[in-house]
Amino acid sequence: MADVRLEALKLKYQPVFEEIERRQVRLQNVHIEGGKLLIRGVAPSQEAKNRVWDAIKAVDPQYGDLTADITVAAQAEPARAQAAGATAPQPVVHTVQPGDTLSKIARTYYGDASQYTRIFEANRDKLSSPDVIRPGQKLVIPQ
Repeated sequence: MADVRLEALKLKYQPVFEEIERRQVRLQNVHIEGGKLLIRGVAPSQEAKNRVWDAIKAVDPQYGDLTADITVAAQAEPARAQAAGATAPQPVVHTVQPGDTLSKIARTYYGDASQYTRIFEANRDKLSSPDVIRPGQKLVIPQ
């Protein structure tokens, strides 16, 4: 049943997958979670992320059957700040999505789930435990 739903939603959002490919967004997960299509990936730039969101809204402005967690690659932020003549790289901020854990977030940004303590330590002002994060929280991802 989930396979049929997955295929139907992938077909519906095919233009989004085409934009993801065109913008070289690195997909990490595409599956059904909570009855919705979950797309998780890392965009090479904020511009690429924005274009993917434009494609999502063009398919379904309400996107009630989709959860998209598209982050910007950590290395893209310093390059953009450097190009703008900034003296220090802008911090990378991740907005917690339903189903996120610090380990999942660490895997996204560092490629290693065990690096979750780096994120926890950088956000001690917002987090009392590495096991408790809430959707919508904005977490600083240290470089």
